[in-house]
Amino acid sequence: MGTEITREEFDEADYALFRKRLEDNLSELGRVLDRPGFGVGPVTIGAELELFLVDGTGQPLPLNQAVRTQAADPRITVEVDRFNLELNSTPVPLAGPHGRPFAVLGDELGLLLARVDDAARIHQGRIALIGVLPTLTLGHLSAGVVTDAVRYRALGRGLQRLRQGPIQIRIAGTESLELTSEHIALEGANTSFQVHLRVAPPDFNRVYNAAQLATAPVLAAAGNSPTFLGHRLWEETRIALFSQSVEDRDTRGPRRRPSRSALGTGWLRGGALELFTESVRLHEPLLPWMGDPVGLTFGDQDAAPRLDELMLHQGTVWRWNRAIYDPAAGGHLRIEMRALPAGPTVTDMLANAAFLIGLTLWLADQDQRWTYALPFERADHGFYHAAQHGLSAELSWPTGRRDQVRTLPAADLVAELLPAARQGLVGSGVAAAEADRLLEVIGARTATGQTGAAWQRAALAAAGRGRTREQALAAMLEAYLSHAATGQPVHTWATPC
Repeated sequence: MGTEITREEFDEADYALFRKRLEDNLSELGRVLDRPGFGVGPVTIGAELELFLVDGTGQPLPLNQAVRTQAADPRITVEVDRFNLELNSTPVPLAGPHGRPFAVLGDELGLLLARVDDAARIHQGRIALIGVLPTLTLGHLSAGVVTDAVRYRALGRGLQRLRQGPIQIRIAGTESLELTSEHIALEGANTSFQVHLRVAPPDFNRVYNAAQLATAPVLAAAGNSPTFLGHRLWEETRIALFSQSVEDRDTRGPRRRPSRSALGTGWLRGGALELFTESVRLHEPLLPWMGDPVGLTFGDQDAAPRLDELMLHQGTVWRWNRAIYDPAAGGHLRIEMRALPAGPTVTDMLANAAFLIGLTLWLADQDQRWTYALPFERADHGFYHAAQHGLSAELSWPTGRRDQVRTLPAADLVAELLPAARQGLVGSGVAAAEADRLLEVIGARTATGQTGAAWQRAALAAAGRGRTREQALAAMLEAYLSHAATGQPVHTWATPC
């Protein structure tokens, strides 16, 4: 999905040929997935961490290319807006080394964050790990803030071609927000912590469905984006904002197709190929850039084909849990879990990831009644309800008995599910001490009710006394960054008075 794009304008002939290549890629993928032993190997985890660059007053700093050049590390890449960067970690076996994969992942992220921070300071900047930057204004989200790269200009053109009108943002909340925009800069107002889990093809159905079910309670405990443009909105406003910022459906026509950033269309029954097929059949191409056709079928027949077009297209269909095909290391499949926000600290993010992966693996080992007992529509509703209300959300969950479902507050459900997540981690080779260390963070956060979003809301209320909203948001962010710099998880942060 990191394919280098060197053209930003395409004609209908390009789109037609690209669609044909996508169908060829799907056929080839089906053959590859049928190979005995393809993609079977150790379970690994990895992550992508997006971040904001800010100046000394907490305003966005649009110098991502300069900071990236200064940092001089190929694991650091630019993102949509000039104040965004992304860090890409190295995959780590879940069962090693010494059963501490999250510690290894955390060490690498810490090293990369330090590298970026050092580079940013040379440009009078610093980093902010937060789902949506509180100090953003509409002036910061103009067309000129989009990163100067062919890929992002082409992506904006592709969305505009399908949408044929401005982006419409409507988010209900304590202070509901409505606005329109003509370009993709809004996408860069969101930063996430995307977790990757390698899955063997024979296991893909049950692990993917488990991830779909697990995401809502984990997201409820992970909210870190309560404001946008000064409006108090969802606990994880990023979910609504991102979905609408990449909307490609023409608002003047029927809206039967699912969104490009949907949770899904139902419980998965046809394996990974079903998800790739849905991406191709339900969503028009945005970037019809074609790779070398030789990479599709020729050469070593036992090697994994590149499938450049399918990988590129899949990178523009932003499902909250996304199937990934990767030809590296002999070829394999991953689930990219995209719902978690960046921040507040590395410890918080690792705890969120451990909870999500552990719960997913535990659910995957249960009978399918754990997922099929709950209608997918209720799981989908629960996901957005968790994003909107956090630990106060009412979530439906299977009881484990045939076709029986109960509804309870997310805070109660999270507390009940922590032992299951621990079992999923330890049963997969994670050391008990590592699992306990991270899941205790989730337990304490849930018991106190102090998520990143809850702390931000309380801090904004305290900072608002005697200040304008703009001043209060800046003061809140400054306090947030000071606490985050300690590395202590958010549930330990002093509650603003």
